[in-house]
Amino acid sequence: MSANNGHSPKQEWSQDDRLQCVAITDVGMRRLNNQDSHAVVLAPDEQTWQKRGHLFVVADGMGAHAAGELASKLAVDGVCHLYLKYSELSPPDALQRAIVETNTEIHRRGQANADFHNMGTTASALLLLPQGALVAHIGDSRVYRLRNRCLQQLTRDHSLVWELREQLADNSELSIPKNVITRSLGPNATVDVDIEGPLPLMAGDTFLLCSDGLTGRVSDEELGTILEQMAPRAAIDLLVDLANLRGGPDNITVIIAKVTGAELATASAQPLTVGRRHGPATVRSAVWVSFGVCLLGALVLTIIGNQVLALLCVLGATLALFMVQVARQRHKKSGVALANGHRLGKGPYTETPCPTPDPCVRTLRETTRELRTTNAQSPSLEWESFDALVGAGEQAEQRGQPAAALQNYGLAVRSLMQQVRELQNKRASDSSLEL
Repeated sequence: MSANNGHSPKQEWSQDDRLQCVAITDVGMRRLNNQDSHAVVLAPDEQTWQKRGHLFVVADGMGAHAAGELASKLAVDGVCHLYLKYSELSPPDALQRAIVETNTEIHRRGQANADFHNMGTTASALLLLPQGALVAHIGDSRVYRLRNRCLQQLTRDHSLVWELREQLADNSELSIPKNVITRSLGPNATVDVDIEGPLPLMAGDTFLLCSDGLTGRVSDEELGTILEQMAPRAAIDLLVDLANLRGGPDNITVIIAKVTGAELATASAQPLTVGRRHGPATVRSAVWVSFGVCLLGALVLTIIGNQVLALLCVLGATLALFMVQVARQRHKKSGVALANGHRLGKGPYTETPCPTPDPCVRTLRETTRELRTTNAQSPSLEWESFDALVGAGEQAEQRGQPAAALQNYGLAVRSLMQQVRELQNKRASDSSLEL
């Protein structure tokens, strides 16, 4: 699923009795092109799910001209293609290798063309497997998991502000630009990839992948509340609308994947391993050639009556077989099993409780009132449906139904943003509209 370069959001939706998934990318309010890319690769059948799982990727490109757009597209296409290609590797090994080799290709393209020099991109990938959730990450695009009204950030931002916060005991006075990242795909020939997991899956778990165009404008408390209270399709619309209403200075890309069936809950499958091939052990062809030559030589020498040399050939063939067996045993013993609580990474890195939707409901109510007051005289906007939805939200609040209130306020925001998008697409200009 490639980036969207228009002003209308591009959205994809998939649903079965086990998983709900929706993805959207939006150019934002201030950018002319979209440098984000994303992909959703769902296993087509049960066998593929058992072996390779479902894959989700978000990338946020950086670079002048079309460099950022190219870098993010190369990242998404490369990671998805190479992960599936390396089927002989375990999922964590295949995912890491896919990202490392994708970095090599992005770097090569950047070095070969002056217009793309130093282009780069973030990359955050989520794998849902029978053994749990795996996350691979580089940059400041994030992966979250919502479980039991608690939003967990599963990735660590590779940014200057996060690096300094981890090193300084007192960081309350830090004033550092949040968009300075310390690690990305493309600028350097080598790259260090963070791998997290596997984290157990439960029915009801909701995963969020997003670029910083969302997290720069919507707080973790709001993210958690909206994911908890709204269905994925409605939630993703509201999240993008909120980011745009608050300035929308960057491209916004979001993927929501919600586990809806117990069939996707972590099963007692064979543990994942790191550092071992799943295919047959490879033994150098020279060993097999030596075995064949020795065996044939022993046969010929026995026929002509040279028993001593025939015995030496038999010993050579035996040695070759011994080497084959040693190689096979090493293959079986290689790798580290991620079982009995053992896993990669140190996540989650933040946890934000979302026990009640009331704070988010109040924020949305005030947002709708401010929008109505500020833009009441705009001749380009129709307010009937907006006012009706806001009224329904207020009534739901009075009845003590915060979830319903959130739904209606969100729909009110959506109705206004749809009008704004139509105006943008028609190249209309109205100086009285202040968002």
